[in-house]
Amino acid sequence: MIDERARIRCQGRSLQLKVALASNATTLSAPPRRYDLTLQEAEITSMPERRSKPMNASKAGVMLQQRIVPFPKSISPEARAALERLVRNDGMPLNALYQMPAPEAYDAWMSIKITADVQYAAAVKRLADTLRSSVETVEVDGATIHIATPDTPFRSDCAYIDLHGGALVFGGGDACRVGAQMQADQHGVRCYGVDYRMPPEHPYPAALDDCLTAYRHVLDRHSPGNIVMGGRSAGGNLAVAMALRARDEGLPLPAGLVLLSPQVDLTESGDSFEINRMVDAVLPGSLMKSNLLYASGADLEHPYLSPLFGNLDGLPATFLQTGTRDLFLSNTVRMHRQLRRAKVPTELHVFEAMPHGGFMGGTPEDRELAEEVSRFVRDRWAER
Repeated sequence: MIDERARIRCQGRSLQLKVALASNATTLSAPPRRYDLTLQEAEITSMPERRSKPMNASKAGVMLQQRIVPFPKSISPEARAALERLVRNDGMPLNALYQMPAPEAYDAWMSIKITADVQYAAAVKRLADTLRSSVETVEVDGATIHIATPDTPFRSDCAYIDLHGGALVFGGGDACRVGAQMQADQHGVRCYGVDYRMPPEHPYPAALDDCLTAYRHVLDRHSPGNIVMGGRSAGGNLAVAMALRARDEGLPLPAGLVLLSPQVDLTESGDSFEINRMVDAVLPGSLMKSNLLYASGADLEHPYLSPLFGNLDGLPATFLQTGTRDLFLSNTVRMHRQLRRAKVPTELHVFEAMPHGGFMGGTPEDRELAEEVSRFVRDRWAER
């Protein structure tokens, strides 16, 4: 096979193309040959023209040709089927068909939230018969908390705090309550699901205030060393932000954090926001509109909004999960590096081809992730 390497150099008005032909031992034994061609003699068809910019201009990035990214054979058939269900026959992710309104469009956001609540209610209704934990709802200083108790507790002195996902706008109510039951079933301990207030009615810092109120409530009932706090996506943002604020206010920190594809950078500055755009079939594009809605004018780089940019010293052991197709892949790996620099014991789990939020349950990959999380959580309690 012939390996061609082309190097193009501008010299005045002449373009010199030097092509070196190298070979493997079975093809050619002669030394590489070199050819000098002027611009008039060389026809270059493999490179896009850049005549609008001088050759020494800064480069914007890597240009990709339009292409189909296939569903990989390196994942389970169940996971592959889950990806296929999220995409139209023409390759368009179904979730890319929905556009969020402008941050100031209050009525439009309220309409979307009502629709989302109906969809969540239908989804959780299907789970009702699979849940074993009982649940009660309490109000604590304005914060709503769903307290789920397993039928056969693993340890009655331990607690798990669950912060739901949903782009910091959706996912409360029935979905939050059922999520608390699912976590109580998984970990065998009492779970406190924080049904935090959300925009457009209640922008930042309402959600963070509710999470801190709930944490104080749990601290009154459990030793901090027996508490683990976790969240997926937006819940991962609030888990870290709440830990930072609790530390800043002098509260003891929990024994561990579980951050599943956490939304820790509301500025969306990471590489995967471009690389995995439209590749993540669950979250195919930016959440900036909902980020701005949530922030309500506050600085998106503030650590309580984007904890990736905070001082992470002293945070507890942390479990991080993402997937190679996750739009928040950069969020997760950058948070891992920041935690490592802060000397925080940290685990990073990256799953092949997994989009944001996993494969929707029921796949070997989803079960493996659940097992890893359960192991991490029990290890935190075993150390006490």
